[in-house]
Amino acid sequence: MKTATPATTLISTVGTSLFFPNLSNLRPDNPDPTLGELAAAYARKDWPAIATQLATRPHSDQICGAELNSLASLFDKKQVDPGANLFFCHSDTPDGRAIASILLAILQNTPPRPLVKLLPIDDLQDKDPRRFRTRGLRNLARAICQVIREYGAANCAINATGGYKAQIAIAVMMGQAIHVPVYYKHERFNEIIAFPPMPVALDFSVWLAASGMLFDLESASDPVPLSDWFDGWDERYESLVERVLIDGIEYIELSPTGQIVHDTFRQRFRTDRDQILPPPAPAEAKRPPKWEASGHMRAHPEIQRILQQLTDKVPQLIHCATFYFNPDLPTRPGFRIGAKGIEGWLSNGTWTMKFRVETTAKTPGQELAVVAALNEWLVK
Repeated sequence: MKTATPATTLISTVGTSLFFPNLSNLRPDNPDPTLGELAAAYARKDWPAIATQLATRPHSDQICGAELNSLASLFDKKQVDPGANLFFCHSDTPDGRAIASILLAILQNTPPRPLVKLLPIDDLQDKDPRRFRTRGLRNLARAICQVIREYGAANCAINATGGYKAQIAIAVMMGQAIHVPVYYKHERFNEIIAFPPMPVALDFSVWLAASGMLFDLESASDPVPLSDWFDGWDERYESLVERVLIDGIEYIELSPTGQIVHDTFRQRFRTDRDQILPPPAPAEAKRPPKWEASGHMRAHPEIQRILQQLTDKVPQLIHCATFYFNPDLPTRPGFRIGAKGIEGWLSNGTWTMKFRVETTAKTPGQELAVVAALNEWLVK
């Protein structure tokens, strides 16, 4: 884990300590007139006035809140470059948006005027615990991963001081997975601390085996029936999903841990795919798709075009052959290992078509890698 070179991109979680208890405990008749002005501005919800007042104070002043306090410590200890890009992940709630706007106003006008960007996180709220757990934390993980992908893990750090305690756990897990330093400052600490790296690593082989399910759960807007993925279920998948019972039927959806595993290894797969995938098929080995002579299927010539495009675009693919079509059954598209090798599902929202895929894979590991590549192709 990088510690010597100051981070040039910092991703911070945002909480509500600036409002509760800091500003909410102030009184307009405070002996310190500047604190009285802050109290009055808070009472009338004048966020620009609060930003103007706080900008005159040292960021290490406790009244400025956890985000600015921790940022001041990171700058002081030279763990983050003073001109670093700053990203603030805040809840998409009135308080979250208000505090984020104050941080933006202060830091945009603080030399050397770094890039400051606010990232509202849907469902990161405390009204619905289930939404917070299954969607809010996932959305937070996705947002942090996106910034790290864009700016590079070697240049990034995470400040997990602000926000719900569960956010700290997510940030630490991401730091361990992606090898990004994670910092935290408790209000009673004199300075910020770094979480030490742990002698553990996530298992890439588990992601390869579960990639079809993870791609499916990430793209699904609603929980997916467990029965869709029960064949070949591995107990190691349990931490990747949340189980939920709906009308007596068990469903699964991606857990925050699953989101981190998926984002982490999806990026690794993109980087190392040439070392993991089997060799490309020679041009002379590729064959046109074989599709059934069913009248229902032949009424959709786009099916042949899609299968031909798939054959052309995925180097390891040799041949596609359909084996099922239903004109009135929409489904979620995807690829997985079936009873007879790699199978694909495609749908236009009305019909569903299933087909088998012949590839250059010679081992089970290579087949799993091809499944991941096919699901990547599908979501591009």
